Parts: sequence; C-alpha cells; structure tokens
Amino acid sequence: MIKQSTITATEMRGINRSAILEIIRRESPIARTTIAKRLGISLPTVMRIVDQLVEEGFVQPHGETEWSGGRRRPLLEFNSHGNVVLGVDMGGTKLYGALSEISGRIIAEDEVDRKGAEGEDCYRLLTKLIDDLLDCPEVRGRRVRGIGVGAPGITHHREGIVKWAYALNWKDFPLKTRLNKRYKLPITVDNDVNLAALGELWFGAGQDAQNMVLITLGAGIGAGIIVDGTLYRGSSEASGEIGHMISGREYLGKSYVDFGVLESVASATGMLSRIPKNTTAAGNPSIEAIFEADRHKQAWARGVLDEATDALAIAIANLAVLLDPELIVLGGPLTPYAGSMLDAISKRMQGTIPSVPKLVVSNLGLRATVMGAIVTVLHNTSNFYVVHKLS
Repeated sequence: MIKQSTITATEMRGINRSAILEIIRRESPIARTTIAKRLGISLPTVMRIVDQLVEEGFVQPHGETEWSGGRRRPLLEFNSHGNVVLGVDMGGTKLYGALSEISGRIIAEDEVDRKGAEGEDCYRLLTKLIDDLLDCPEVRGRRVRGIGVGAPGITHHREGIVKWAYALNWKDFPLKTRLNKRYKLPITVDNDVNLAALGELWFGAGQDAQNMVLITLGAGIGAGIIVDGTLYRGSSEASGEIGHMISGREYLGKSYVDFGVLESVASATGMLSRIPKNTTAAGNPSIEAIFEADRHKQAWARGVLDEATDALAIAIANLAVLLDPELIVLGGPLTPYAGSMLDAISKRMQGTIPSVPKLVVSNLGLRATVMGAIVTVLHNTSNFYVVHKLS
C-alpha cells in the first residue's frame, strides 16, 4: 500500500518557489505583483522567495521598474547569462558536449569520436571532454550550476548508476559516484533519451505540450515519455526502451537481448545491415546512400525504407493508443531524414487507430540531450517541484 503523507511547510515553500522560478524563466521581465496575481499567492510570499532566488543567483533585477509595496522596485528576469550548465550526450558513435546558459543558449561545444571505444576508455573520453569544456574561456565570470550526462542505456538516475549500456559496454557502472569524486559540482546522470525528452519539453517542439513522446532514431531506437508535464520512468527506470517493441508474430520466440526487434529493422544499424552486398552502396554504406539509391528508383532501397517505415508506423500507432499524447517528436541522428518519412508514417496509421497524433521533427537535433541536462541540473539544484491536482 502506498503511504499517504501531508505536505510540510518546507515542501510548500518549495512548491511556491518552483512555480515562481518557472514563471520568471518563461515570462521575464516580470513584476512581483504580476507573479502574485498569476499564481494566487500573497505578495509578501513572492517577495521573500524572490529575494532568496536573487541571492542564489537564479534571478536578477531588470532595468524597468514596478510599484510594489508602496515603493518602486525593478522587474525580475531569469539570470541566464550568469549561470551555465555542462551537458554531455554519450549516445551514438560520438560524445557530444556543450556549455549552455540556463536559457538554452549554447556558448561552447565539442565532440569526440568514440571509434569503438568501450568500458573504461569511454569514461576517460568523457572526463577529457568535460575537462576541455570547463577550461573554455566562455566559462569565466559565470557560475557552473552542474554537469548533466546522458548515457545510452538503462540508467538509475538517483544513484547515477548505468545499469546496462550496450554501446559503451557498461554494466552497473557507478558514473555519478566517479564523477562526484573528480568534480566539485552537482552531478546528474540519466538515460540520454529521457534527457532529450526534457530538452524538447523546455526548449524544443514540446514547449506547449503536457503529454508527449520523443522517439530518437539513430544506431538504436529509444523513447522519452512525458506525462502531465513530467518524465515517466517506469517501475525499474526502463520505460521508453521501444527498440524492443515487437511488430509481428514472426519475431516471437527469438532472442533479441541487446538489440531489439524494432531496432533491427528501423534503426540506422538495422537499415545498413539490409543493404545488398552487390550494390554500389555496399562499398560505402550510409543512410544517405540508401536515400540516394531510393531517389534513383533502386528497388532494394525502397524495400529497406518501406520496411523501416512500416515498423515505425506500428510502433507509433501503439504508443498513440496507449498514451494518447498531444505530440510525438522524431529526433536523434536520423533527424535530417525523418521529415521525409512523416507523411508516409501518418498515412499508414490512418483508419487503424482512433486518432493519429501530431508528428513533428525535432528542432533541437543532437542538442536535445544537452538541453535536457540543463533542465535536470536546474531541477536538482533549485529544489524544483511539479505538482498536479487530481480531479
């Protein structure tokens, strides 16, 4: 049985603080009186919390002023310039890292080719990338709020343990503990697609959505699920492993341990494995070569793309009827090609499900995970709450 509990005074302050910080982030410059009216809380409460946020550096006075409490006070704005977050995406074949203001503006970025590295070598590449970014001149005069790392696999975010990342050959890897020993900064570790979904929710295509799914298409396939404005993780933090979705009875009873059924057909790895050996594309296999061959009416390429599109349409239809999201976003390394597949996927779903969801392509691309790192670092360093009233 779930233990019921009441909200403490400290938690209530945290809820108010989160709501105030979020409205300043979205609508600055803004007046204290406007915040109080919008949120339905007293002006003295707003002023106390704002003073704390200013002291901590999250908020700063803006040049314009308002009348408040019988005297003129400056408006408030989110202190994006003075605060930065370092985010790293370890997914795919490269490590991508960036320093970003907490408003989402990238100020420095770098990437490292993994070149088949795994195990301890991946950790060394990660720390070298972090060290290089922290040494950037753009950091000077700014406060680094924390480091967020997205790992391509099942990750327990509270402990920061990567339970299993096939691409990195990490099993029960204590990433957060090791990074905490090296860097005297708040560290967050999460699944890379979960972070990318948060990035889309705050800074990308999902800014106006409360229920959405991000599907990342790359060497593998994963999904980040947002329900009522918050990330859904599942009972063992393994939600969104849709690369293992089964699209037909022919796949039952077979072993797909590390690489799932959907991935074997619709991921970059799966599509590349289907290039016939007697074709020009086999000499230099790439996703672009498949699309180029399709443009030249080569039947094998149309077959590969049709099979991938069918599998994705089945997966998206199943997600739509299960979760009823407002929006499904396609992102990841295959983002440049996803746009050409949207219409075909939508047409395949017409008439098969009650309502075809809105499908869009990510406008953040490979930066989505880093944008999500900003969100999770802010959540973990600013005592952030998301509250829902049950009807």
